[in-house]
Amino acid sequence: MKVTVLTQYSIFLPNKPGALARLAELFSAAGINMVGIASEVRDDSGLVRVALEGGGDYSSVLSKAGFASVENRLLSVEVEDKPGQLGVITRRLADAGINITTVYGTALGHHAARILIAVDKIDPAVRALES
Repeated sequence: MKVTVLTQYSIFLPNKPGALARLAELFSAAGINMVGIASEVRDDSGLVRVALEGGGDYSSVLSKAGFASVENRLLSVEVEDKPGQLGVITRRLADAGINITTVYGTALGHHAARILIAVDKIDPAVRALES
């Protein structure tokens, strides 16, 4: 299990055609790689969470383009793609008293999976997962 800390931005978007395309094009033009994305839509607005590669401060890129966002740190946990991996991760965090606030991820055809997890205590969470 490989654990790294990434930056996640929660970005507020209007719920209309082209809003997500504009955000994706902004990251592309700035050479910023998204390693994860999830969204929630409510009526006329949406919240998009993106996990970004690298340790740069991308909030200025977002704000200059007119996007309101909230930044926080996020765990990237790379595991083998097989049943039970999410259970192992979440059990370790629970046993360490870590609260999970957001989780999303994906797998690549029975080889590797990446699970992105926002938690209330990042450093203890890293220690719990690396033990």
